[in-house]
Amino acid sequence: MEEEQEKPAPDPNKMDYELFHFLIKIMRTIFIGFFWLMINVFLGLYLGFAVPEESTPGRMIFFYSWFGISMAAYLYFVWRMWRKKMSAP
Repeated sequence: MEEEQEKPAPDPNKMDYELFHFLIKIMRTIFIGFFWLMINVFLGLYLGFAVPEESTPGRMIFFYSWFGISMAAYLYFVWRMWRKKMSAP
């Protein structure tokens, strides 16, 4: 009768590699999203590009075009980052 080899017990202090990368993805998505929002709040509200009473039509067209294009770029970045499947255990 063959003896079964015992597997070493997993180290509870060692974090799973895939879990670590999953958490990195979450942090990266949130950080870049907040950074994108801060830029747009600064341009739109602080500098007044998005406020009709404080801005000209040209500046508003510039701001909302920038906002739409940068939002599409951010969403594309997030989609590309999250579409990669996690490997099965």
